[in-house]
Amino acid sequence: QVQVVESGGGLVEAGGSLRLSCAASGRTFSSYAMGWFRQAPGKEREFVGGINWSGASTYYADSVKGRFTISRDNAKKTVNLQMNSLKPEDTAVYYCASAKASWVVSNSYEYDYWGQGTQVTVSS
Repeated sequence: QVQVVESGGGLVEAGGSLRLSCAASGRTFSSYAMGWFRQAPGKEREFVGGINWSGASTYYADSVKGRFTISRDNAKKTVNLQMNSLKPEDTAVYYCASAKASWVVSNSYEYDYWGQGTQVTVSS
């Protein structure tokens, strides 16, 4: 059984930083790309960024490019989302997901295992 568990959410002031972590188990972690999505109240879930199986390739949504960084540690089976220069519009529930493929993908249907989400709130 595959499990994906996020941690690290919380409340931060605008301009601050947060680091989200995600641990995955139940499949060969290093064989699959990982991604982060978010969903704000009343909005659809959107892609934040993704990282390929090795960590050598990343891809980000324009809204977070230059502020967010994704990394992974295959030995620890974890993936991290470092969020800097946070804005109130970054407020959302953030989800970690494991892709069906080893390369970076950005559509939610290309991910088959999801975490329960962690709340990130950025105050103005």
